[in-house]
Amino acid sequence: MISISFFTFSPIQENTYLLHNEKGEALIIDPGCYFSAENETLKEHILKAGLTPVQLLNTHCHLDHVFGNKWVAKTYGLELYIHPDEEKMLELAPQSGLMYGLGFDNYKGSLHFLNEGDVVKLGDDELKVILAPGHSPGSICFYNEKQHFLIGGDVLFQESIGRTDLPFGNHEQLLKNIKEKLYILPDETVVYPGHGPSTTIGHEKKHNPFVRA
Repeated sequence: MISISFFTFSPIQENTYLLHNEKGEALIIDPGCYFSAENETLKEHILKAGLTPVQLLNTHCHLDHVFGNKWVAKTYGLELYIHPDEEKMLELAPQSGLMYGLGFDNYKGSLHFLNEGDVVKLGDDELKVILAPGHSPGSICFYNEKQHFLIGGDVLFQESIGRTDLPFGNHEQLLKNIKEKLYILPDETVVYPGHGPSTTIGHEKKHNPFVRA
């Protein structure tokens, strides 16, 4: 069974997710830790909980979701997993950081690619990869059918959606993917987004002003 912890990091207030099982194996998804104190917060939590990070993943590679990639990779000896269409976004991230006054050292290690329908395993548990571009060209979500939750990145928020005015964004594509790939999930599915509070698929189908079922 997967347990979920999250931390809100950086001036952009991004949600970093730590998923772990009863064996102490952990996935780090979208490490947005920007300040050294935030690195220490994540490290201290992992240490106190007795966890061993086994995989580093990004839902997408906008700057606020990749701030901590290099530090996580170095600290825990991990390599990065992303969708192949996000490689160009990862390369652009430091330039975007300078535009926002948030310079940082980018991850430059090996990349491993995840595609639609792939399965990320955490012990006996599984997360299915759902490709849902629009906010970013290779945005992916991680869906656990057994426990009814979705790590959604910046695709779907509580009564909102990811912005599409950034490079390579596509508003119609995002709406289409939310309708056809996320709204088909059970209503009780909990969505853990890249920003803000969690929500459910059922709530968004009824109340999201941007895209309703």
